[in-house]
Amino acid sequence: MSGLDRRSFLGASLGGMAAALTLGQRAAGQEAPAAASSAAPDGLFLTWQRDPTTTMAIQWIGPDAGADQVSFSTLNADKFQSQPTELRPFPDTDLKVHRCELSGLAPGSEYQFRINGGSGTYRFRTMPATSTNTIQFVSGGDCGTDEHAEATNALAAKQEPYFALLGGDLAYDNGESPETFLTFLRNYSRQMIDPTGRLIPMITCIGNHEVNDKQGPASVRAPHYLSVFDGFFTDKPYGVLDIGDYLSFVLLDSGHIAPIGGEQTSWLEQTLAARQDKQHLIVANHVPAYPSYRAPEGENGEYGTGEENRKYWSPLFERYNVDLVLEHHDHTFKRTHRMAGGLKDKNGVLYLGDGSWGKLRTPKTPEERPYLAAVSEAYHMTVHRLEGDDRFHVAIDSTGRVADTCTTTSKRAARRG
Repeated sequence: MSGLDRRSFLGASLGGMAAALTLGQRAAGQEAPAAASSAAPDGLFLTWQRDPTTTMAIQWIGPDAGADQVSFSTLNADKFQSQPTELRPFPDTDLKVHRCELSGLAPGSEYQFRINGGSGTYRFRTMPATSTNTIQFVSGGDCGTDEHAEATNALAAKQEPYFALLGGDLAYDNGESPETFLTFLRNYSRQMIDPTGRLIPMITCIGNHEVNDKQGPASVRAPHYLSVFDGFFTDKPYGVLDIGDYLSFVLLDSGHIAPIGGEQTSWLEQTLAARQDKQHLIVANHVPAYPSYRAPEGENGEYGTGEENRKYWSPLFERYNVDLVLEHHDHTFKRTHRMAGGLKDKNGVLYLGDGSWGKLRTPKTPEERPYLAAVSEAYHMTVHRLEGDDRFHVAIDSTGRVADTCTTTSKRAARRG
């Protein structure tokens, strides 16, 4: 990456931050300009169940009001198509999850939609069909519903990302509190709107605070989380989202419902092996393989934090040339050295995290944990920018300060070449 390109990227990201400061760092709970009407459905948000270049899933929480309709068209078109929603229970309430998946959309295009013929018009964009243009997204985890999470929402939205990848512990509902989960969705719905007025879709993986202590299937263990994400996690709490032919997100369950070893590890190896032609291959999970706060070594026969990840998953990440692992759970900012076999290796895997979107702890130092390359005690999210085979990663803290920058390059580029 040339110095000029690097400065341009940092300038663009910092420009987004500066805009937030100029606008008074939009107050928590305040609506973004050009957003939907005040009659917006409760917790309206977007996600994906299938290829994001041609589909979009629209969801909200509300009473069973009969046959809801979503009307949509390309931006500025006069003629709308209509599609009915599907209703699913929102557990522990009388409310329903309203879901409408639009398909057959044009890649790299902007759309508008309305709900039940209302006056509020909402906007979104599909992912590009190819990676010839710059693609930017944000990531983080351990959000919650307080003012810190709301401030990070606002800062993330200012970066104008295609989507946000949230790596578990979204609402801290613990699989028990539907109101807490709905509060998280309400906050996201109000605040995760980019400067042009587009809703920012959400991609997630499961964390420990989505899950309760009950016995039973996944839908009982993580009822509120899976009530809105079971369109993607249809039969197990882990999966892979392929975006066109250039980007795959492998979204793992780090032992919250599905065991790390055994079936999930077998699935992981098959999934990674089948995607060796992807330009970008990124993994996200909640509990970090290389923790920045909790102890990595266990005691009395118990695994330490991330020890199972390092035993079962990290060797596969190294063997199948995973480009980047996004980790969370420890409530700090961290970047590891590139790691292979538990040691620093210039050809190893980079682990970024550690989940401080809305929660915070004091990290251990690189002297205490030699695998750590950079750490800080700061609420943060990371901006990822994909340009061809290159990726640029900028961690921005709650003050808008750049906390860290690093770059990665597709490990499969030479093979494709």
